[in-house]
Amino acid sequence: MNTEKDFSPLTPNIVRALNDKLYEKRKVAALEIEKLVREFVAQNNSAQIRHVIQILATEFALSQHPHSRKGGLIGLAACSIALGKDSGLYLKELIDPVLTCFNDSDSRLRYYACEALYNIVKVARGAVLPHFNVLFDGLSKLAADPDPNVKSGSELLDRLLKDIVTESNKFDLVAFVPLLRERIYSNNQYARQFIISWIHVLESVPDINLLDYLPEILDGLFQILGDSSKEIRRMCELVLGEFLKEIKKNPSSVKFAEMANILVIHCQVSDESKSTNDLIQLTSMTWMREFIQLAGRVVLPYSSGILTAVLPCLSYDDRKKSTKEAASACNHSLMKLVTPEDDEEDEESQTKSSPPGDGTPSKKEGDLNDSLNESQESVGFSNISFFTPASSERSAVTLDLDGIVQVLDRHLHDSSTGMMTRIAVLKWLYHLYIKTPRKMFKHTDSLFPMLLKTLSDESDEVILKDLEVLAEIASSPAGQTDTFGLCDNLDSKTELHIPGGVRDGQPVVVGSKVTDLSPSTPSMNSYFYKFMINLLKRFSLERKLLEMRGAFIIRQLCLLLHAENIFHSMADILLKEEDLKFASTMVQTLNTILLTSAELFQLRNQLKDLRTQESCALFCCLYRSWCHNPVATVSLCFLTQNYRHAYDLIQKFGDLEVTVDFLMEVDKLVQLIESPIFTYLRLQLLDVEHNPYLIKALYGLLMLLPQSQAFQLLSHRLSCVPNPELMRTVEDPKAPVKDKRLAQPHIDYCELLQHFDRVQSKHLEVRHQRAGRSEHPDRKL
Repeated sequence: MNTEKDFSPLTPNIVRALNDKLYEKRKVAALEIEKLVREFVAQNNSAQIRHVIQILATEFALSQHPHSRKGGLIGLAACSIALGKDSGLYLKELIDPVLTCFNDSDSRLRYYACEALYNIVKVARGAVLPHFNVLFDGLSKLAADPDPNVKSGSELLDRLLKDIVTESNKFDLVAFVPLLRERIYSNNQYARQFIISWIHVLESVPDINLLDYLPEILDGLFQILGDSSKEIRRMCELVLGEFLKEIKKNPSSVKFAEMANILVIHCQVSDESKSTNDLIQLTSMTWMREFIQLAGRVVLPYSSGILTAVLPCLSYDDRKKSTKEAASACNHSLMKLVTPEDDEEDEESQTKSSPPGDGTPSKKEGDLNDSLNESQESVGFSNISFFTPASSERSAVTLDLDGIVQVLDRHLHDSSTGMMTRIAVLKWLYHLYIKTPRKMFKHTDSLFPMLLKTLSDESDEVILKDLEVLAEIASSPAGQTDTFGLCDNLDSKTELHIPGGVRDGQPVVVGSKVTDLSPSTPSMNSYFYKFMINLLKRFSLERKLLEMRGAFIIRQLCLLLHAENIFHSMADILLKEEDLKFASTMVQTLNTILLTSAELFQLRNQLKDLRTQESCALFCCLYRSWCHNPVATVSLCFLTQNYRHAYDLIQKFGDLEVTVDFLMEVDKLVQLIESPIFTYLRLQLLDVEHNPYLIKALYGLLMLLPQSQAFQLLSHRLSCVPNPELMRTVEDPKAPVKDKRLAQPHIDYCELLQHFDRVQSKHLEVRHQRAGRSEHPDRKL
């Protein structure tokens, strides 16, 4: 340093002592400076005070010589002590050179700078608050200092500054938040600890409402929650817990929408799952649960983003039980918010609710989105649906139905989706079709193929929920279309009859209007037949599905859509089935279900008596399709007590190709005759006089069977018939009709027999063609 320079009013002795390498001499110089400044204060000579501070700053604290810098720092601290309460008038001149020394490469000098600033702040107290940001910025750097002495000194200064902020009511939070938001993304553990401690302090001050600015820092807090340090995570959990308590106390002032995007991001974890990620996810999911419960329908416009985060968590195992339970609560609460009023078209309210302007986000929103994008990149999230911030002037809550359906459809298509998630998706679809049918049917054509594909799911529970959705689609009045035109492979000229569909002697055809056809048969919309046609097509293409789940699916549909609807429609469709082998297999499946399932009890009773025109029409409809399988046709005649017609059919069996499969079906029919379903038939064997054709039909079956267990079973049953002589029938055409079914005016049995012959001729022709192809594999037909 140039000793010839004029440093007045500092004396040469003070200057030499400030430049000395010994601390004690610099301390003596500081005491002299303190006396000098006190005199200037007494004289109210601010010009000289500023001159002394300027000399200490530029010539000493900012000097190139390390000892001079140390002297300048202790001198500036002495000035502050001398100024006392008046130090606030000179704080910028006092603080700036000291903060510059925070960046010095010499750790000892950084420590002295910290000590000097401590003394300056201790004297000035609340007067330093206008300079808080620069002090905070400097402290945040020292918090991560590698030197333990510097860190210790910074902690003392930090506690002092926190005390000042806590006891003051003049803290400028608005000016501080941008700096806090910037610093909160530091990856240094000490810096993170420093940030968290300050947020905790500010949050605890009654006069400081940090909750208003929580959207600015929430993402950073969740980043810190993933720190490797257990202590830092604990501190962050504590801070987030305090914020959540405050949110519960004052929900009306909470900016739910601005924070929702952040929660959606952190509710999802990257593929490289760690325990810290699990903590982040659980915490954010807990927040999401509270948001939904507190905000109510306000969150409906953002429901697609919530579902994106929540649905995957529903398939977690017990290792993430808490997260799964929180996600389940979120899902349940969100579903309850959807009501029938969301099905109302209100374009005017939607127009009013649109944000004003050209759609350009505000600077604040843009900054928030930038930070969220940075956060997303840093944690490796992808394919995340974000909330769209709502306008503060929003007058009506609008359900984001399109977004919800998109999310649900994406999870159904994803083969990695867990079972519980798939069930939740299907529950959502069912709920939406119940609450918002008109809007949902706009999405039905896109959802329908995937819903049909889901019937092949491995889980019975998933299939059951899927059937509930499909049944609601098929039966909802909102699903009626003006024209049929719903299946690509369906002949447009074909008329498909609705169950029970005879009225005034004419079939009722699916058209532009659907009405109830009988008290027991609910109306079906156009999607019902689309469903039935596509279901049978799927059974045809996936024989394993028919074999493993076909009966289960059909029984459940009988419960959901009324058995008469299911059987009548499938019979109509199978009547036109070109694949005769599949038609025969499908009829056999339907017949087994009809005869054995508890769900079909009412339908069996309806067919058993054939007392009404509708029941006769149903029998005729089933009969025509049942003709694809001769044994099933006979069993249908037994069920409906058409014993003479059954006998006539069995007489024709001699002209059929008797195969092993055919005999196995006869065997099964004999077993069924011994089941509780046909109790009434066995009892009718006691009345030989009025049921001769029943006995003859059973004997016909007996003659078809080889010497087998079924033969012995049926033979033993027939041996129990009393007085075989009564089996003789009267051939006189004028004799009274014994079979009550012959008196049924609604059924032309001759025409039914002719139809049976035609169907069997087609089957025989197809079998011959197949046999020809197998004998001449190179021949092209």
